[in-house]
This record gives sequence, structure tokens and C-alpha cells, in this order.
Amino acid sequence: MTRRSIRSRNPQDPRASMPRGPRFRRFRQSLAIVAGVSLVGIAGVGVLGWTTYAKLVADLPSVDSLRAYQPPTVSRIYASDERLMAQLANERRIFVPIDAIPDKVKRAFLSTEDHNFYTHGGVDVMAIARAGMTDVFARHGRRPLGASTITQQVAKVMLLNSNVLTIDRKIKEALLAMKIEQVLSKDKILEIYLNGIYLGNGAFGVAAAAQTYFNKPLDQLDDAEAASLAALPKSPTNYNPFLHPQTALMRRNIVLDLMADNGVISREQAEQDKKEPLVPQQKQRFGPLQDSEWFGAEVRRQLIGQYGEDKALQGGLEVHTSLDQPLQVSATKLLHEGLMNYDRSRGGWRGPVRHLDGIDAEGWEDSLNRLSPPAGMLREWRLGVVLPGGSKVGWIEEGVSKTGPLLATDLSWARRMHPLRAGDVIMIEPQESGSAALCQIPQVEGAVVTMDVRTGRVLALVGGWSFHESQFNRATQALRQPGSSFKPFVYLTAMEQGISPSEKFDDSPVSYGDWHPKNYEHDNWGPTTLHDALRESRNLVTIRVAAHLGMKAVADTAIKAGLVDQMPHVLPAALGAVETTVLKEAAAYASIADGGHVVTPTLVDDIQDRLGNVVWRAPGLTLATTLQAPPAPPVDPATPTIVPAATNAQPAPAQPAPTQPAQPVPGSITVPALTDTRPVLASEASAYQITAMLQDVIAHGTGRMAGVGIDRPIAGKTGTSQDFHDAWFAGFSPDIVTVVWIGFDTPQTLGKNADGGRIAGPIWNKIMKVALANRPRLDFRVPADITLASYNTGRINATDGFKADQVPGASVALHGFGAGTEALTAADTGADAAISDSESDMGDAGPQTTGPTSNPKAQAQKPAPSDGDIGVGGLY
Repeated sequence: MTRRSIRSRNPQDPRASMPRGPRFRRFRQSLAIVAGVSLVGIAGVGVLGWTTYAKLVADLPSVDSLRAYQPPTVSRIYASDERLMAQLANERRIFVPIDAIPDKVKRAFLSTEDHNFYTHGGVDVMAIARAGMTDVFARHGRRPLGASTITQQVAKVMLLNSNVLTIDRKIKEALLAMKIEQVLSKDKILEIYLNGIYLGNGAFGVAAAAQTYFNKPLDQLDDAEAASLAALPKSPTNYNPFLHPQTALMRRNIVLDLMADNGVISREQAEQDKKEPLVPQQKQRFGPLQDSEWFGAEVRRQLIGQYGEDKALQGGLEVHTSLDQPLQVSATKLLHEGLMNYDRSRGGWRGPVRHLDGIDAEGWEDSLNRLSPPAGMLREWRLGVVLPGGSKVGWIEEGVSKTGPLLATDLSWARRMHPLRAGDVIMIEPQESGSAALCQIPQVEGAVVTMDVRTGRVLALVGGWSFHESQFNRATQALRQPGSSFKPFVYLTAMEQGISPSEKFDDSPVSYGDWHPKNYEHDNWGPTTLHDALRESRNLVTIRVAAHLGMKAVADTAIKAGLVDQMPHVLPAALGAVETTVLKEAAAYASIADGGHVVTPTLVDDIQDRLGNVVWRAPGLTLATTLQAPPAPPVDPATPTIVPAATNAQPAPAQPAPTQPAQPVPGSITVPALTDTRPVLASEASAYQITAMLQDVIAHGTGRMAGVGIDRPIAGKTGTSQDFHDAWFAGFSPDIVTVVWIGFDTPQTLGKNADGGRIAGPIWNKIMKVALANRPRLDFRVPADITLASYNTGRINATDGFKADQVPGASVALHGFGAGTEALTAADTGADAAISDSESDMGDAGPQTTGPTSNPKAQAQKPAPSDGDIGVGGLY
């Protein structure tokens, strides 16, 4: 028997052994399962990780925008003398190139925020590891430490624009940081960071922060101040030296230690800098130049309309305007005086601002200090309280309490309507004598525009009584009827059609239906020259002139001048029954003064981008160069002049003009030349004829009050709308035009006889005196094709300009004279109470006549008596 055959089969026999095959098979199977599951898990994690990575990468913003990154910076508006007038910004930010940022500032931020900035590739792995260990072992329950590099902060702020603390955001931040490092240089990344970081108190970037906290430019900061700025990124609010001085000081000292640890400064220097007190200096917030708010707001509105809000307020534009600041201040003051004079003469004292009970001669200061002044109170006024007795007032000036008597005239003025009582809070203006003048905010409003005649540059613009009370600009936004100040454009149309200033039109009653136009004086002069009619603002002559010309021609002139955008072809419009603005009327009058060129008003001379490139310049006039031939040599009188003998030969036919430009004369020099590309409103001769007549409006007509004390050549026209709702005076010198308007925001009468000559004329007079004070005396230029002649108009001796085909002083029978006044229709006069857009040319209405007078029947018609039948449009 063999050994195999005698092996015990008893399972209890220790010599017996278990079969080995099945046990190792199960082990191998388990190991295979574990390995398989692990491989599947790893593959799944890999797929998931790759999917997540692909999704994160797909959602990443492009870093290419940082190549040409330009942070939003403040736009600045300058007056004509280059003084800073206003700043436009949503954020206070000053961009400084990296080369201009001092090394001490850069080193302070690098030591605090990222001392390995110039060695890592966008992500600092060691810093992340340190932060992770600290978060695990030492910061239980607290916000995790960050380990973001400066590049990661740029990615977060400039590209991700998110502060949400999530794993996804941190991964995106790291991926973007590495991409940024591949695209931009280290210096460019640091430049973006130092100009874009928010450092509290409304300051973005280190330059704005230096001004905000220390009122210094960057290059004047010392190490301690630079460290104070570098302390802010961690928490701009908690380390704000204005809000938390002790905490800010402690954080600054930590930054100084970090600077010493990184070898930026020595340890001794750090200890010395720690002893320096942290005393922030409040920077005075810049405000607009005095009285320039109306002008600046209009420039801002135009910039936003032209470039959009983002570029206008954050594009770093340098806007150079035409504002004459001294003239603006004077115009504002003189308009205030005019409105106060009207308010005082036409209305009484309207009572105190409020009343305080229990006011004694002592201890009133606290009660007065708690009151806020009304929005429309002028800066030179003060709130005062009437003291016991009713004749003395107390006020506070620069923290010092003062008392003084009220002017006797003011006491009488107040006594008529609202006698003063102790405790009344009033507005006063302290006087040099120690007394006080009683003041009140007028209810009437006004507007002023002064501009350069040649260029249209607006020199001064006042839009109302107070910009702080109401920002509605009455110079540019209020549409009002110009009244008789529209009439010069009717007469300009007549001059363009060859009618002379001495031509006579009939000044006699005319009526149709319910429309009964009258002259302001309710009288009639019969045949009247255009010179006298414009000088004395005769309505009935103007109506007949407009009817003869055709209202379409008048409307075309007004529209081309920019006075109106559109105009109905009805006769009342010739009397100013249209709507315009003060700025538009100033430009239209400038077109007359400038010899018939259309003048476009501009507030901005040019605009530069942040790099100094001119991106816009006012159109119309451009400066070029031309070649000027040398002067001809003097003629020697001893040299005989040879005159060719006369012949019977026919003159040679005219040769066509050469197509090639003529060669410059030897010795020619280059000189400046002004290129004028503006459209033409009227001929220079016609514009001068109107100017000459408007000179007599001031010298002998309705505008006499506007010319008092001015010894320069000036011309102008009064304007008064229906029922005295609007008072205008528009006038000009050879180089300056000014328009003044007075009225209520909600149209109502200014009062009996409150016409433009009395209300607006004196204000115009004072403003023009200021505007002309420092300018040379100029005369209106007489065109070469105009003959000046004096003649008797039948009322005065006048001097006018006449064209070559006109007989000075003569009145000739005009073809179609008076057309339209004999057969007016409702559509022609607007009497149908609806102005249609389909009105026909007034020149085609009614039969034409050739006589010097209108139809006798038309003259004989008498309007029914009425208080309001002077007619729609201008009065005077």
C-alpha cells in the first residue's frame, strides 16, 4: 500500500490537512473585487474631477480684458481759465501708473499682502499649506485664514467680482490667477491691484486713499503712512483711522513689523516709525466753483447724452468749457438783485420762515442752531431770530452769535403785511454797519445766457434763482413765448426779400373773427417805416409785413436760426406766439450779430480722454493755414508809367478757370486762416440792416432802459408775451450777446406794464456792463455793399443801411403789399383755436395789391372792446 493510500481519512486526525485550493481562491477573488472597485472609484473620481474642472474652466471669464484695463476714474470739468469747475464720478479713484507709485508704498503692500509676489506663478502653495494647517489646528469656529496672492485678488475683484467664500470660487480664483500670470507682467498686475483696491471711506486705489486719509499725494507719504494704507485691505472699515484710531494704529504697527521681517526697512526704522502718531487729515471735499452749478449740470447732461453715463462719469474725461467764471458770478448776482427788486416792488413781505416760542434776549442761540436754512437761501444770508421788542435780530456767523437792528425800511416793509414778533425766524443779510437787512426768497424766476457772438461759446449761464432749491434749468429747459423779441426775424426775412428799412407798411386796425390784434399803446400811426415799427414794436405793422412775406418764409428763417424747432404758419406766430428757450434765443440773436452765419451755442470747447487725446472739438470754426504773398515792392514815382495805346481790337474771350491750383508766389509765407463751415442764415447786408435798426431800439425805442450808461455800440429788442407772462430783453454788442428772461414757473402775469424793457432791460444793462468792461471797444462792421444814409422816418431822424438797389429813405409800391390782411381766414390767424400742421403759406392767401395802403374797409374795421384782445403773441 502506498503512502497516499494509508493517509488517515479521520478528520480528527492531526495528520489530516484541509484542501488548500478553495481558501486561496476566495482571497484572490476578494482582492480582485477590491482592486476593481478601487479602479472604478478612481476612474469615477477622475471623470468627476475632470468634468468639474472642465465646467469651471468653461465658466471662467477671459483674462484678455486685463491687457487694456483702465479703471473707472473721475471726469473733470474745467472753466475757460483752466480752473477745476466740477468733478463727475461714481467712485473716488485716481489712476497712477506703476512707475509713478513710490517704492515704499509698493513694498508696504507686498510685505502685508503677498511677500512672494515676484516669485510665485499666481498661487502661493506654501502660503496655502500654512493657512490650511492653522485653520485645522488653531482657528476652530472662526473664519478660515486666506492665502490669496495679489494675483488672486485681482482675479477675484476684476474678473469674478464675488466675495462668496466657496470651494468653486477659490478654484476659479486660482485658475484665473495662473492664467493672468501668463498674460500680464508682474508690474502690470501690481498696477491693476494698487489702482483698483477699495481702501475705505469711498477711496479706490492708493492715490485716492492717500488724499482721503492724509490729504497728501503718494510721493509725500512716509513709511508709517504707507504702512497705514497697507493695513486697510484686510478690513477697510475696522482699520479706518477716522473710525477706529487705536485699532488702525495697532494694525499699522503690525505692517511695519512685516516690512522689517521682509527686509524692506530695518528693525530700528520700524521701531522708530511705530512711535509716529497716526493722525489722519480730513481732505476738504471738492465742490463746484462758485455759482457754476447751472453751467456744470448742463455740461454733465450733454456728456451723458453724448457718451453714456458710464464713460461720462467714469471715463476720466478732461472737459474744457467756455465758462467765464467772473462773469458767471456777476450774472448770478445781478439776476438775484433784479428778481429781489421785482419781488419787493410787486409784492409784500410774506412772513417769517417759522416761529420759535419763548425767545428771550439771551439764550436763543441753541434754538436757532437747530434750524436748517431753506434750500433757496443765498450763501451770504443768515437765519436770524427776532428778539423781544421786534426791532433787533440775532444771528450766528462762523460760530459767533451776533445781534443788530433791522433796517428801518425793512421794518416798514414787513409791517404792512406781517408785523415782526419776537421769536420770528427770518432770513437776513448782515450789513457792514452792524445792522441786518430783511430778505425773502422771490417767487418769480429768471434766466440769463451770455455768449460770444462769433463762436457761440457760452460764457455765462444762469438757470434760475437757486440751483439747490430747483435744478430745473430755465435757460435751457423752459419753453416760453418770446413775445416781441421774435419780431427781428420777421424783419430779417423782409430784408432778405429786398425790402428796405424805410419801406412803409400801414399801421391801422385789422380784425378777423375773434382775433383783434392791437398795438401795445392801443393807437395807430398810419403808414409807418419798418425802422419805426421795429423801434417801437408795432404789432399791426409786423402782422402786415408777415402777411406780405408769407408765414412759411418767416418760419423758415426762425427754424434755420435755431430759434424754434418747428413753427405754425399763422400770423400770431409773427408776434412771438411760439415757444423757445433763452439759450436758443441767444444763439439766434448771435446769428444776426455775426453777419448772418448760423451760430450754434456750445458750452464745451474740447474733450480729452485720459491719455490726453482730443476726442471732440466744437464744430463750425477751425483754424487752418494759408499762403500769403509778400507785399508788392514800392513804386518809384520817378519811373514813368507806360499806358498801352487804345485799339479797336475786340477783347479776348474769357478763358475757363484753370483746373490746377495756382503756384504760390515766390516768397509767400504761411499764416493762420479761419475756416468757417457754418450755414448761412441771411446775407451780411441783411443782417447789418437789422442790426442798425436794433441799435435804434436801444437809443430811441422800447429798449432805452437797457442802454443807460453804456457808451459802446449795442443793439437789442424787448420782448413781452401775452398778458405780461414773460419779460425778455435780447441784445448784443459786436462781440457779446446776452438774453435775460423773467417770469413765473407756472405762467401768470407779472403785473400791469411789466414789460421786457422795464423788467428784463435793467438786468441786461448791468450784465453787459460787466461783460464789456475788459473788452476793447468795437463797432459793428458795415458790409462793403451797404450804403449808410440818414433820413427822416416821419417820426425821428434815423441812420440805416441800404443795399445797392435801394433808395435811402424811399418807400416804393411793393408787389402784393398787404396780401392776406384783407381776406384772412381762421387758419391764417389761429382763430380756430387749433394750429394745424397743414397751414399753407401766408403769401398765397388773399388777393395781391400794388397800392401803398391796405384795403380801406379793413382799416375801418374796429375790434370789439375787450381786456384781452391785444392778440396772441408779443405786446411790446
